[in-house]
Amino acid sequence: MSRERIALFPEAERPIVFGHRGYSAIAPENTLAAFQLLLDHGVPGVELDVHRCASGELVVIHDHELSRLTGEGGIVEDLSLEELRRRSVGAWFSPEFEAERAPLLTEVFSLLGDKVYYDIEIKLETREPSGIEEALARLIDEFGLEKRTLVSSFNPYPLKRFAALGTGIPTAVIYSNSKSVPRGLRNGQGRFVARCDVLKPNRRKINPVTRFWYNRVERYPLLTWTVNSEEEVDRLLALEVDGLISDDPGMVMRRLAPPV
Repeated sequence: MSRERIALFPEAERPIVFGHRGYSAIAPENTLAAFQLLLDHGVPGVELDVHRCASGELVVIHDHELSRLTGEGGIVEDLSLEELRRRSVGAWFSPEFEAERAPLLTEVFSLLGDKVYYDIEIKLETREPSGIEEALARLIDEFGLEKRTLVSSFNPYPLKRFAALGTGIPTAVIYSNSKSVPRGLRNGQGRFVARCDVLKPNRRKINPVTRFWYNRVERYPLLTWTVNSEEEVDRLLALEVDGLISDDPGMVMRRLAPPV
């Protein structure tokens, strides 16, 4: 018996275009500058990453270990918000962004509001509860964004806990062939743990066979990443994916626009 297929953001035009960590082709990832550029360019969706730092706040940043983004070592979950705010997360990209600090999720919600659809990736490396699921659900509710949010993760366990909160917000398992992904989760097997609503495979995982199986047989909407070339946009459009995540969402939107 096939599962009931949900419609991911049914009122949105297809495919839904998301800026990967904001408009990260032209501003440092997961910064307010990168998120503002989505509004400036009329991008309908944003993909971003959240951690729960040591003082309990939800902070928007990708890496667990901070060397790549800040030039200093340390683990996000081991640092307080005050300690994190001492570090620039924009200087690595360009000196003009030196003042950028890892934003709070509340700051991103305040900036973008209901002008975009959200794909919020939970960053958690263990199976054990951390409180991030409850904190995220509270903030989404506080800002009234339940109908505009998808919650995703490579880790199926926080997704399972988030779904158990009964918010009705859809969840998505992320997967790829990366060595950082456990071998047993590289083909979306986390969906059996998370009981998720959407699949979020790396673009290389989508072909006519997998698209037919996951979308038509198992009835999952497909949201794929990271689509940064016109050739890949065209290929995935032909496969009728539900959404595309790109560092350069403006390029994707231009590719979608009909010729004048």
